[in-house]
Amino acid sequence: MKHQHWIRSAALAGVIVLLTTGCSILGSGKKSDIDAPPGAGTDVDVKTTSAAVTVDMSEDITSQMTVYVKDAKGFVTPLSLALPKTVSVAKTTLEYMVDGGPETSQLPSGFQALLPKGTKVISLNVKSDKSATVDFSKEFLNYDVKDERKLLEAITWNLTNFPTIDKVQLRVDGKDLKEMPKGRTPLDVPLARTMGINLEKAEDTEFGQATPVTLYFLNQNDQNYKYYVPVTRLIKRTDDVAKAVVEQLIKGPDQKKGLAAVLNATTELKSIKPGEGLITVDFSNKLLGTDQKASADALQSVILSLTENTTFKQVQIKVDGAVKITSTDNQNYSKPVLRPAHINPAIKL
Repeated sequence: MKHQHWIRSAALAGVIVLLTTGCSILGSGKKSDIDAPPGAGTDVDVKTTSAAVTVDMSEDITSQMTVYVKDAKGFVTPLSLALPKTVSVAKTTLEYMVDGGPETSQLPSGFQALLPKGTKVISLNVKSDKSATVDFSKEFLNYDVKDERKLLEAITWNLTNFPTIDKVQLRVDGKDLKEMPKGRTPLDVPLARTMGINLEKAEDTEFGQATPVTLYFLNQNDQNYKYYVPVTRLIKRTDDVAKAVVEQLIKGPDQKKGLAAVLNATTELKSIKPGEGLITVDFSNKLLGTDQKASADALQSVILSLTENTTFKQVQIKVDGAVKITSTDNQNYSKPVLRPAHINPAIKL
């Protein structure tokens, strides 16, 4: 009961408390570019080939779409699937998040869709104010209560991937849901990315005095498929969100959760500076391995995490002030890098 109470409290914190406690970066119209193709003519020349990102960032892969599913450890995780091109792309992604649906053949071992079997997406309407109303069939209500928040996170983060959607309202058979029927998660306020994902709270942090930062750590399944997991961590209130993001990446994941760190604990942040359209982060040479290369997974995590929590579209990474950096997958990071269009391509090993 104590665990269920915390989950419900976290849901309230995600929709209400976070809106009033230093989370303006996450809730001020910031859109994730995870499903938006990088703009043409940029200075990006990096083809990402790290373990969990294998997308050519200079190409628009229109058949690749992102869905949010649950992994074997219970984390809500984005996966990039090859989905058929349709008129309503957002609606299609939801349809591919139904358990037992057409996505099953593409999911790596241990992954499962969160929408209950038989759920139909009756309609998805998006208004000019970037609010989306999705109407599900009654089968939507057949979810497992322990997955209630995960289900809401998956739907919300999936739809808010799209630049035309900032908030989500749920309906079942044409009737607005005011709360979830099993765990009683309130839905009187439209769902937004500010609710967080895979929410956790630092031990020294109070809900009413917290800033949320979403961090990307690594996980892998029983077939050694590596992928990034977003985790929203509530930390002590801070106005310097970008610096806090990098510091929390260095701190690493909660050891009890089973995720892998992306940055070595000895990594040193020298400075982080916002610029016009990009943010520059400068590390000491402890970012580099004995081969004088930086971990590809670490660099991608920094890029994903910084672009998730700020309005910046590009990240320039430096080591001791120098931009000449090579990753462990032999990619050149000397120029600013955009957030990859898709992460975690579904690979069945």
